[in-house]
Amino acid sequence: MANHKSALKRIRSNESKRLTNRYKHKTTRNAIKKLRETTDAKEAKEQFVEVSSMIDKLAKKNIIHNNKAANLKSGLALYVASL
Repeated sequence: MANHKSALKRIRSNESKRLTNRYKHKTTRNAIKKLRETTDAKEAKEQFVEVSSMIDKLAKKNIIHNNKAANLKSGLALYVASL
């Protein structure tokens, strides 16, 4: 068990951050899946803008690595372009 007041606070804040990061990451993954299932080109372009923004935010907050974000966006851009 933690001995210091600051360590107890760190445990509490880490747990709340973990849950927030988990929610954001899962929401983004679901949006990516929804985009990949889309067959309409116009709708896919609109979704791509939102999804790429979500991916950028995850990378900015270090929830995912910058290179992973770039790879995801690149793959999605290719998919949207192929429609």
